Amino acid sequence: MAVTSGVDHVGLAVRDLAITRDFFKDILGFNEVGGVPDYPAVFVSDGTVTITLWQTEEDPFAFDRMANIGLHHLALRVESMEKLQEIFRTLETTPDVLIECPPIPLASGGGAHFMSIEPGGIRIEFITHEG
Repeated sequence: MAVTSGVDHVGLAVRDLAITRDFFKDILGFNEVGGVPDYPAVFVSDGTVTITLWQTEEDPFAFDRMANIGLHHLALRVESMEKLQEIFRTLETTPDVLIECPPIPLASGGGAHFMSIEPGGIRIEFITHEG
């Protein structure tokens, strides 16, 4: 039996706190639920998961998923295929968002996902298990 009971929150170091905060709030509809201005950090939540965003102090290097240890990507679950397509269409036209791949079926069957990089450089996967 596991000694833990789920993820409490995810902490991400970001290159530009304001840009990434605004992406989560304005594009994804997250709420700002706190922060520590002197740190500086902002806490955002969709009501299920809370994400802590920390401002890096120096010009960060780009994450190389094949060479670096650390967060490969953040996967956010969406409720339906329709919602996945809606998010994809929104991000496709959002400035400074990179779409790595359009929605494709999950290898395990039933559902789909797509990969993107938000304007602050964090890789985000959007995924639904609805077939």
